[in-house]
Amino acid sequence: MDVRSLTGRGELLGAAWAELTVRPGVLFHGPMGIGKSVLVAALMTSWAAQDRPAGTVLHCSPAREDAGLPFVGLVDLFARVPESRLEALAPGPRTALRAALLRAGEPADDHGRLALRVAVLEVLRTLAAGGPVLLVVDGLQWLDEPSAEVLAFAVRRVAGLGVRMVAAERVADGEQPERLRCCPPGTVEVAVPPLADGEVADLVRAGFGADPPPAVLRAIQDAARGNPWYARELAWEARRDGGPVGFGRALPVSRRLRTLLLDQVRTLPEPARHTLLVTSAAARPSLTLLRAAGLRDPAADLAEAERLGVAAADAGGTIRFRHPMLRAAVYADATEHGRRQAHALLAPAVTEPVEHARHLALATPHEDEATARTLMSAAEHARRHGAPDTAFELAGFAARRTPGDRAADRAERLLAAAEYACDAGQLEEAGQAAGAVLAESGSARQRVRARLILLRNAGQALEGTHSLIEEGLRDADGDPETEAWLHHWAAVRGLLCGELAEAARHARRAARQAARAHDTDTRIGALATLARVRSLAGEPAAADAALEEALALVGGAGAGPESWGLIRMRAILALDSDRVTEAQVEVARLLAEIGEFAGVEEVMATLVALTRIQVRSGHCREALRTAARCSRASDETGLQAAPALYAAALAATAGGTADEARHLAEQAVRASEADGDRLFLLRALGVLGQAELLAGDPRGAAAAVEALQRVRELGEAMSAADPPLLHWYSDLAEALVVLGESEAAGAVIGEARTRLSADEPGSVLAALERAEGLREAGLGRAKEGAVRLRTAVDRLRRLPLPVELVRTLIALGAVERRSRHRAAARTALGEALETATRIGAAPLAARARDELARLEAGERSGDSGAGRPELTPTEARIAGLVGGGATNREVAAELFISVKTVEGALSRVYRKFGVHSRTALAHAMAVAVIASGAAVESVDDAQVSPVTQAVTFSQSGRVRIPRALDTRR
Repeated sequence: MDVRSLTGRGELLGAAWAELTVRPGVLFHGPMGIGKSVLVAALMTSWAAQDRPAGTVLHCSPAREDAGLPFVGLVDLFARVPESRLEALAPGPRTALRAALLRAGEPADDHGRLALRVAVLEVLRTLAAGGPVLLVVDGLQWLDEPSAEVLAFAVRRVAGLGVRMVAAERVADGEQPERLRCCPPGTVEVAVPPLADGEVADLVRAGFGADPPPAVLRAIQDAARGNPWYARELAWEARRDGGPVGFGRALPVSRRLRTLLLDQVRTLPEPARHTLLVTSAAARPSLTLLRAAGLRDPAADLAEAERLGVAAADAGGTIRFRHPMLRAAVYADATEHGRRQAHALLAPAVTEPVEHARHLALATPHEDEATARTLMSAAEHARRHGAPDTAFELAGFAARRTPGDRAADRAERLLAAAEYACDAGQLEEAGQAAGAVLAESGSARQRVRARLILLRNAGQALEGTHSLIEEGLRDADGDPETEAWLHHWAAVRGLLCGELAEAARHARRAARQAARAHDTDTRIGALATLARVRSLAGEPAAADAALEEALALVGGAGAGPESWGLIRMRAILALDSDRVTEAQVEVARLLAEIGEFAGVEEVMATLVALTRIQVRSGHCREALRTAARCSRASDETGLQAAPALYAAALAATAGGTADEARHLAEQAVRASEADGDRLFLLRALGVLGQAELLAGDPRGAAAAVEALQRVRELGEAMSAADPPLLHWYSDLAEALVVLGESEAAGAVIGEARTRLSADEPGSVLAALERAEGLREAGLGRAKEGAVRLRTAVDRLRRLPLPVELVRTLIALGAVERRSRHRAAARTALGEALETATRIGAAPLAARARDELARLEAGERSGDSGAGRPELTPTEARIAGLVGGGATNREVAAELFISVKTVEGALSRVYRKFGVHSRTALAHAMAVAVIASGAAVESVDDAQVSPVTQAVTFSQSGRVRIPRALDTRR
């Protein structure tokens, strides 16, 4: 059953279908437009698709106009029943039924009415005898009462006859159906819930044929409140209207929808309709407010509306419409003059600054400087109180109400609106306001400020903004303050695009020009950017110096919003230096301080930082929650932000699954590439490499090498050498070892060591030691490898980095297991599993369990190691393929490695088995398996693929050996 076209209803439809297969009926109920008819039609389609050639569907869809017409529902239900079925009835019932169906006279007495009921029941029984019957009534609320009585009589008596029913009844929100009696006993009631906002967004996009303006989408979601029909109607009308929503312009509501919703409202007395209009214009309507607005008896007026189920006042006097759509319809149905009058009444009655200004502006539909100033004051009030979206709307109002002879004031107000829109994550609106200033303003300084907003609006995608910055510098020529602003943005662009030398040059220039202009804020920002550049370049001392200078200028860490970015950066520097606890305390305190008052960008940056800290400190479950919160903040902007995707991928590598981490990391890579953001591209590729390594197999390792090799190349191009980059070098070397590329792994480790500084953090040294230990073991020097790995473990025990410790313990346990040091392997792997489980590191816990399972399998087989040499995973895979007849080139293609790597690994395998040819290797592997005591199954050679393994495993777990190699014969 294909339910993809039923937006948001697939699960509900599946559940209803399951009920219909075991129950006598399904009754959908809910308010108008919620989607009951769509579900009824889908169930009918599903029922008909079940290969029922002899089945019968009796269907009717009563309308409001039908409710007073006797037996019209019965006429519709029996329209497809052939006359021959009626002729088979006894004379009395036949006459009664023909009369009801307007094929003869009407049954007039009680005996005739009973005969009619018996006739309908008999027809249903006759139809059911020939095949299943489905009764469908879409609109029980409009089914005429005579038909309802007959149907109720019949369905109580069809149990066990193969008659089922699907019905729908319109009820008010939260109410229960009133005509369940018309359905067979045992019918399941299914309340149809509202759609989620995301599902409504899908419907709206389908109606627009593209993404609608964000303000339009938000307004439709608020008004429709999950009702799919309302959403579609509003989307259609908004698309037809083509105008913006916001800036004082309400969401358009189609005439058809208004007529349907307000049919009875329009019959109310004029005072009641006026009261409803004023109520719809108020943000928080109450009886007290309406009286203050001059309405004489709003309670009496609302009593009429309550009778119609439109709106009502609660015991405290607060007024609520039954559905937001009714409020929107009442407001849209009024004339412009009527709406202005309503706002004029409310403006002096409201004391809250924002609401007062909104009503004043809507009551004054012309340019007026006093109104514009009031609106700007309210906008600043809203921004201070953490409502940047409201501030944006009010500042936009102010710009529209600014007189034409005050162009400079209009531009200032548009710039303020753009800033507020940026804070609210409304990037399209911010760009429109800034673009208007850029096109209209004669002030070079205002044009520079507009460009700065467009730069901020670009987010991480600054690669294509070079010309914007250059044009701004031409406008700023000779003005140190605006030059400082633009040089700072050029530094940020250089940082994100990996042009570290250019970034440092622009940051220093910005700091100097800001000092000349006495612009402390920009100087602080430039120094902070310089600190980031120095940190990325592997110069922690220079980074700390720039950061401390910036903090001194801002007045210390407790200086409020001006210090937030600096605190976050200081925490990241601490994290990169392995001072994880310090970093976590700083960012947790910062997140609590910024609360809801910071812009979306500030909140997201802090959440990304906290995710990084939680992953490194082993708080894996908390990291997943933080990353999810970051994703929600990103979703509010309507954009797919690379930092949020990176954070989600990073958290998944620690506490999710390898597949989830890989999927999110790939998305983060694509988003970073689209933005031209090399800084987050580095991070996203690094996480992708880690996710691929979690699999622990050659295929995953090959994908990890591909991602991490790009990290290496990008890092070299940027001249980067910060601790995270050196960790990724270690990951690259580890992946190369898994592939048997020991020589290449050694080159990567050597290159990383040349980039080490004198005060390199211990975690970087431990990561390199882990890679070196694995490389030594891969070269057959297991003892030396274990020594390196133990050194790394000892180093990590002194650091609060449990995830890194678990990774290293797993590596040590695997090396010890392959060396037959089972007690040492069990100790290392047991500790790894216990720690991973405790901190919620699910992927690493799975790796530890896998290694322990291999260890236990060896112990159960009694294998002492004498009969079967221990191979690395890559060596075992290569040996199996070669033993099965694959050429070196075929093996390389299968494992995504070079032919040279295959040759080197094969030489080591030959030495371990003491053989010199492929044929001897195949025999030696078979002998080793048999000697181990494993359960063996001899199979025909035809059952063994030449490009898989000579020795395989059956589904029962028995070892499958080609018959020609079975030495037991």
